[in-house]
Amino acid sequence: MADYVIPPPEPKEIDEQNWLQLRDLSERAVLRAHPFEGREQCDNCLYFLNPEADISYCWHPQLRILVGSQWWCQWWEAIPDE
Repeated sequence: MADYVIPPPEPKEIDEQNWLQLRDLSERAVLRAHPFEGREQCDNCLYFLNPEADISYCWHPQLRILVGSQWWCQWWEAIPDE
C-alpha cells in the first residue's frame, strides 16, 4: 500500500458536462462582483441562503451556485418585510 501513487487528475465526462452547463449559465446571467448602485447585493437578496456569511448558496432557479455576499445579479429581489 505504501507504494501506491495517486494518478494525476484528469477531467471526466461529468466535468465536461458541468462546464457546458455552467458556461451556458454564465452567458445568460449578469453576475457582478460588486453591488448594483451600492444597495442591491447578494447578502440582502431573498435568494441568498445565509445573509451572515461572506459566501453562501444562491437558490434562485436561474443560478443555484455559491456567490459572494457583495455580489449582484439581475435577479436580485428584496427580502419581504414580515
